[in-house]
Amino acid sequence: MHISWLGSTAFRIQTKPDADDVVVVIDPYKPKEGTFPRSLTPQIALFTRGEEDAITLSADPFTLSHPGEIETKGVLVTTVQGHEKNTLMIRVDSEHMSIGHVGHISKPLTDEQLEVISGVDILCVPVGGKDCFNAEAAVKMVNTIEPRIVIPMSFKSDNDPEEADVSAFLNAIGAPNDGAEKKVIIKHKDLPQEETRIIVLAKE
Repeated sequence: MHISWLGSTAFRIQTKPDADDVVVVIDPYKPKEGTFPRSLTPQIALFTRGEEDAITLSADPFTLSHPGEIETKGVLVTTVQGHEKNTLMIRVDSEHMSIGHVGHISKPLTDEQLEVISGVDILCVPVGGKDCFNAEAAVKMVNTIEPRIVIPMSFKSDNDPEEADVSAFLNAIGAPNDGAEKKVIIKHKDLPQEETRIIVLAKE
């Protein structure tokens, strides 16, 4: 599974559940500032804040922007209502791994949301503190979910210049600042078994 960060809460996930690669994009919104990929051709597009302000996607992907569960192209997608109207939290299961994406949130998860997100292997959590979790709140979320891998999002970039730097979250969770990776490849057999691993991605 290849995961790359597109800025803010947006990700591109390339997975191979069967013979063919499947590209999943989450939150492909036009940013108010900064750059964003001009062309994305996913098979699956998922939205945590509705489809308004999304970029135009090629390849006529399957889209989901409301609560529910669907399996398509070998990928299982489960979504649950967020805290605000027209918002979602997302769980993606593929290659015997699960990814949780909680969106741009600022409140603890409800029991219903925890039922979907708990137990994920990989958690994408906002850490920047501008209308979303700050570093300390993000650490509490990580301690509640106990994922094997954490990928911070919604931190300072050209899209979100007013968010806090990711270093604040790394300091709060006690992780070294070893720099950012452009793209990460995660295999089920390589998932950490003891301590949670923090992976900071450079914006693609």
